[in-house]
Amino acid sequence: MSETASGPGAARVPLLTIDELTVALPPDGDRAEAVSRISFDIAPGETLCLVGESGSGKSVAGQAIMGMLPHALPVTGGTIRFDGAQMPPQRHHDFRTIRSARIAMIFQDAGASLNPVRTIGSQLAEVLAVHGVPRSRRRPRVLEVLHDVALPEPERIARSYPHQLSGGQAQRAVIAAALLLRPGLLIADEPTTALDVTTQAEILTLIARLQREHNLAVLFVTHDFGVVAQIADRVAVMQQGVLVESGQARDVLRNPQHPYTRKLIAAVSPAPRILEHDEETPILQARDVNLVYRSGFLGNRKALHAVKDVTLDIARGRTVAVVGESGSGKSSLARCLLRLEDIDSGSIRFKEEEIADLTGAPLRRLRRSIQVVLQDPFSALNPRQTVLSAVAEGPIIHGTPPAQARVKAAELLDLVGLSAQAGGRYPQEFSGGQRQRICIARALALEPELLIADEAVSALDVSIQAQILDLFADLQSRFGFAILFITHDLAVARAIADDILVMRAGEIVEHGPASRVFAAPEHPYTQALLAAAPGLDLFQKGSAA
Repeated sequence: MSETASGPGAARVPLLTIDELTVALPPDGDRAEAVSRISFDIAPGETLCLVGESGSGKSVAGQAIMGMLPHALPVTGGTIRFDGAQMPPQRHHDFRTIRSARIAMIFQDAGASLNPVRTIGSQLAEVLAVHGVPRSRRRPRVLEVLHDVALPEPERIARSYPHQLSGGQAQRAVIAAALLLRPGLLIADEPTTALDVTTQAEILTLIARLQREHNLAVLFVTHDFGVVAQIADRVAVMQQGVLVESGQARDVLRNPQHPYTRKLIAAVSPAPRILEHDEETPILQARDVNLVYRSGFLGNRKALHAVKDVTLDIARGRTVAVVGESGSGKSSLARCLLRLEDIDSGSIRFKEEEIADLTGAPLRRLRRSIQVVLQDPFSALNPRQTVLSAVAEGPIIHGTPPAQARVKAAELLDLVGLSAQAGGRYPQEFSGGQRQRICIARALALEPELLIADEAVSALDVSIQAQILDLFADLQSRFGFAILFITHDLAVARAIADDILVMRAGEIVEHGPASRVFAAPEHPYTQALLAAAPGLDLFQKGSAA
């Protein structure tokens, strides 16, 4: 956190001032205004976190500062001033001299921000070229800024394409592009949401270091109060386009005034799961499972050992969480258990039957008993298929009469909290949380005995995450199925899991009851994951601010 802008006795002169900003929504929007008369300011060297759920208007505010609002979202009131001067109207050509040079913005999805067919170096050099930097100075500046964001081997990174970088490296490259022209204000719109906890911690530390070194003003847009506790000097909380609370971060964390703020903070550190069932005979048993991905030809053959000697048991009615960073092998393990990958060695038994070698009709019958809920509810549903049809499709494929399947699908939609009218609508007409509810209903339509949830809440706001986790727990108590819950988020694992498996580089490095793993982690990697996770010690951080 910055001390220069908010320390005792410091003279605070705002770099950015927003006064009574109002942005209208289209006539068919769910409310009249995307943002309604919001006011805040940011000083050099200061971090203001703009917090709220999806649809709260926080990203609209960031886009308004950058002059990027579409015609459908007109500014109908208020002012935006930067460095004492009134900002141009939205989309005005004068913004060409402001964007990147004086105000820069980084987005959540680094992959979508980078051109996949051009090298990182050429993309960064293009920013300098557009702003008139001579050719002779472009490459040295590109390498300098890649070094500043702590990317290894800047020369190699400059020659690399986006797909050759990890998620954290891609986000560092995007941050480098934003800092090329040494702007005074950096707007960071959910830049760590899609990253695992250790990479997230690295990016937050990087932004804080760059802020100190360059005296940057940072507007950090987020839905996560765990991130707020780690980096914010001040906080502004938005709900439905309205600024409902603002103040120093330590004050808001210690003593939130608005019910919505209290709800967001509570969602960051959900209560640990309390066991209400005894041990049962495992419904699924994996023993010494190995999976190797091979690529290349002849003398250039490469092998990646994605799953190494993994052993696990899952009992009916219990939830086992598999935790680890991206690339740790979590999803590869899930693909093995779902029989979407043929394992190289080991044994997988479901209800005492070996399933590792199943094919044909026996494998199809197994599919009924093991279902999956994926990370992205937006791509998991067919946009041309009504919700009712999507939920009924599985039972119909497996022989249920269509009329009976549709009746059951309507019951399941009601069970997951959607209205009777929802069945006739299409996926794009629902929010992310509602779509995930639909995916859960679809998975339950076949009455599975094991549900595998692969990062099923990582794309959702923290408060929506809490609702979906509650839904999983409620449905599990009703139907008694087992859950294998794959996540990189330790707060999520703590809220839902009976048992924890920690994976690193394809291996299980620690396992045990969730209460023990969180209270007394034994492996250094587990300890590092817990130390890196924002929000697990939210109130300690807030009180120390």
